[in-house]
Amino acid sequence: MRLANFMVGAALITFTACSNPDNTPLPIVGNTVIVNGDTIYHQIADFRFINQDSQWVDNATFAGKVYVADFFFTSCPTICPKVTRQMLRLYEHYAPDNRILFLSHSIDVRRDTVERLKEYATGLGVTSDRWHFVTGDHDQIYEMADDYFSTALVDTDAPGGFDHSGLLILVDENRHVRSFCDGTNEEEVNRLMMDIDKLLRQEYSSRLD
Repeated sequence: MRLANFMVGAALITFTACSNPDNTPLPIVGNTVIVNGDTIYHQIADFRFINQDSQWVDNATFAGKVYVADFFFTSCPTICPKVTRQMLRLYEHYAPDNRILFLSHSIDVRRDTVERLKEYATGLGVTSDRWHFVTGDHDQIYEMADDYFSTALVDTDAPGGFDHSGLLILVDENRHVRSFCDGTNEEEVNRLMMDIDKLLRQEYSSRLD
């Protein structure tokens, strides 16, 4: 299931990046099912984690919000610093806009304690009202990576002991994944910013209809 979901996500990254004219809505990523004639889209499952301020974070935290998610660990020696720099760029760019939040899941639940996540967030100069760094149950976090079409695996042969993607994932207010990008690539993140802007415009317009 993890591989299949990731392949779906990878294919749709290309679709989102290359086939999304400005006048078309962002696609909803993932497999769909038809139930009694209605199309049911993939949604992020229920979750409950604890953030850097020892506060519980769940789906209700993001109700009515667009958010960008990623998977990382604080001692990552490879791609995480690059991805975090790009997340910070998004955080700073959208600082005046309270419609968008950020969510970073630690995949090193043993070492990334609440205290360590707090230190990490403080070092970046960010606050938990906009950017949540979360830890929690190992299995749930790894299952969530699959739900976001991302990758998180314990791998003792990988640098730092974990194999993970550097994806940044855009989620709408209905828990639908709407876009991806390679968080190590500044140009890709620029493209994601365009998708964020489009999604925010569409979500605001839909509320006015």
